[in-house]
Amino acid sequence: MMLAELEVKKEKRSNEKALKNLGEVLKVVFFMIITVIVIMPILITVFTSFKTLAQVGSESALKPPTSLYLDNYKAVFENGHVFRALGNSMILVIGAVSINSILSTMVAYCLTRFDFKLKKVYYLLFLIGLIIPGTVTEISRFGLITNLHLYDKLLAPLLIYVGADLMQIYIYNQFLEQIPVSIDESAMIDGASYFTIYWKIIFPMVLPATATLGILKAVDVLNDMYIPFLYMPSANHRTLSTLLLKFSQDPRTSSWPKLSAAVVIVMIPTLLIYFAFQKYIFAGITAGAVKE
Repeated sequence: MMLAELEVKKEKRSNEKALKNLGEVLKVVFFMIITVIVIMPILITVFTSFKTLAQVGSESALKPPTSLYLDNYKAVFENGHVFRALGNSMILVIGAVSINSILSTMVAYCLTRFDFKLKKVYYLLFLIGLIIPGTVTEISRFGLITNLHLYDKLLAPLLIYVGADLMQIYIYNQFLEQIPVSIDESAMIDGASYFTIYWKIIFPMVLPATATLGILKAVDVLNDMYIPFLYMPSANHRTLSTLLLKFSQDPRTSSWPKLSAAVVIVMIPTLLIYFAFQKYIFAGITAGAVKE
């Protein structure tokens, strides 16, 4: 009887181990499939950017180029005004990230540290703003930008990027709620003003979140095509993302190899930002504030 029970337990443990191993294998296979799905389009784009138009039509998209054909990149730099587009993108990125970080932390600081009338109403309005899709308010936003005489100016998308990011306020709010109020009270006893507390104590303490949100915001602005295309249609105000439209719509310059080269050029700033600051991204995601 004892031997039979031992055999049953042994078989049960063996089955559990086999199921666990099968689960691990399936997990690895799943992530490999996801990796291939993500990497494959990028590889095809890079391969195509180094091929001639004839090679693209006659060869498999997965076949690596036999030589580095750089004329596509030369055409993009000559016809696309890449450096002007890069400058416009950098203005939007630096402006949006800087203003967003300061305004969002200030608003979150006020919401978490001060009690005032209709505070719950403000929270409700923020929630409604997060839920409502941006396309619903696009007509009124476009009319507002036009009435302010900001259409086809860099200030138009900059204002939109700054004013439309309510999620940052919500995330900062979660960070600030973990910082004990006693820190503020101690600083006030020493004679610090509210602004001094915010600038010299609170803002440095949320730098991990600021770094993470700033990097994600920079990538979002760099990759956004809709807002710059809608509000800055002129060639002088092209950004890196809207630069791609020139090589997809203009019959004089459009071709898959040139478009692929333009895509690779547009990807480079995003990749540089990610690889240079990835440790700050993970630090901001996992970091917690000081607790009592």
